[in-house]
Amino acid sequence: MKYHQGDIVTGYVSGIQDYGIFVQFENGENGLIHISQISNKFVKNIHGYAELGEVIRVLILNDGEQGHYQLGIKNLDYRIMKSRGSKIEETPSGFKNLALSLEKWIWEKANQQKNEQN
Repeated sequence: MKYHQGDIVTGYVSGIQDYGIFVQFENGENGLIHISQISNKFVKNIHGYAELGEVIRVLILNDGEQGHYQLGIKNLDYRIMKSRGSKIEETPSGFKNLALSLEKWIWEKANQQKNEQN
């Protein structure tokens, strides 16, 4: 699949250098987010914008020649899921609260659908 200027595409960060972030796409093509296309603000530490292996959205800035694209993330909600973050701790009751509420939620949803049909 060929991407075109203006497309927003998902890819994963395959490399990070002081001058930019390399992104690999599902179709095997790749591109570079030059440091000037990362933010409208001064970029002091490029590693603060992406992590190796992270899946991100990018804007295609040109119709890539030979499968190499110029990319940008300025003004784009590019982060799909940050790999950083805290681990969710299981509560002492585990899934008990969900199990107790499940039957009620099913009943409420069934009644809601029944009312919508009438």
